[in-house]
Amino acid sequence: MAHSHDVHDHETDPACAVAHGEAAPEAGGRTLVAVFASPVAEYLLRYGADLGFRVILLEPDPERAERTAAGSSGIEVVTKASSGLDGSADVVITDHDRPELGEVLRELLGFPCRWIGVMGSPRHTAPHVAALAELGVPAEEVARVHRPIGLNIGSRTPPEIAISTLAGLIADRNDRPGGFAF
Repeated sequence: MAHSHDVHDHETDPACAVAHGEAAPEAGGRTLVAVFASPVAEYLLRYGADLGFRVILLEPDPERAERTAAGSSGIEVVTKASSGLDGSADVVITDHDRPELGEVLRELLGFPCRWIGVMGSPRHTAPHVAALAELGVPAEEVARVHRPIGLNIGSRTPPEIAISTLAGLIADRNDRPGGFAF
């Protein structure tokens, strides 16, 4: 179905000008942090950079971080969260089975991140809840962590999961419900 619109609308609608490549999208000062090197993290960071995010991989294992940094271009790889995690940061935990999940999340909850989420199927118990409780993290802090994340599009592959997650972050950031409700 072809989209037609009045030329006048095109000249006055900034979103339309961006979609037609006639204007640059807003940079927005957004940060996307993917936690743990994984195939999903790779796509999240690649697509996030295309969407204008400053992209960071937080990989607490120094050996994995070094291997990942050597193979990445333009992606900042760190082993610890830093003061750069402010209200513009969206944080996505890409592996809920890592033994350091609770410790990394506890550290991240100490920053004023805009959004923190853990990937995982809603059909399974959220492992971060028990991990944080064992570390003495108060329930109100645990509640800051979103799960499941992303839009329910039936994604299965790492690229699809990344697209679903980024679409959910964009919807949340723009105070939209996602999906087909306009």
